Amino acid sequence: MSLKIRLSRAGSKKRPFYHVVLADSHSPRDGRFIERLGFFSPLTPREQGEHRLKLDLDKVKAWMAKGAQPSDRVMRLLDEAGVMKRPTRNNPQKAQPKKKAQERAAAAASAEAAPAEAPAEEAAAS
Repeated sequence: MSLKIRLSRAGSKKRPFYHVVLADSHSPRDGRFIERLGFFSPLTPREQGEHRLKLDLDKVKAWMAKGAQPSDRVMRLLDEAGVMKRPTRNNPQKAQPKKKAQERAAAAASAEAAPAEAPAEEAAAS
């Protein structure tokens, strides 16, 4: 049985509120869970930390030591709480412009360089 620490929605329509629960990975999102570990209220301002996120960190650490894996969102919350470090996802290739955009940038750079050289040559000739 693989265990996940994940969010279970408990709010009404357009008013989300989540319980942080430990559940079997095969159980449904809002279904059966093993233990409730805390809550997360995304609509509460960040300045009100104790009303926005509350976790029983001792229980979280104990379950993680037993092999429970946090979901991506819970891992982000645990990173904010200082329990674990979330691995950075860095893909430098994705940030680069595509082929056509690089060609346009090169054409624009060469067009800017050509007129800048012409006045300098005229001033040197006089």
